Amino acid sequence: MSAAKPNAAIRYTLLRLAVFVGSFVVVAGLVQFGILPKGLGDSNFVWVVLLAVVVSAPLSFVLLRKQREAMSEQIVQKVDRAKARLEANRTQEDGA
Repeated sequence: MSAAKPNAAIRYTLLRLAVFVGSFVVVAGLVQFGILPKGLGDSNFVWVVLLAVVVSAPLSFVLLRKQREAMSEQIVQKVDRAKARLEANRTQEDGA
């Protein structure tokens, strides 16, 4: 197991957050300069957050594919180890 694997979920989460923050900054700039429409009344912040979510989701899906696969592999390995321990415990109890 490499050194990066234990932190695969944390790394993916931080990168996902970074993509969202980047999207938020870009969307906020576009709204501020009038390229994208502003929200109604006081809803501008909510509008920018929603647009950033809509933009960052597909970007993360494409850009973070390797990190997502590493995280998935790490989870599968942990589940397989847990299953093996359960089976070993079950076999040990049946033999006693």
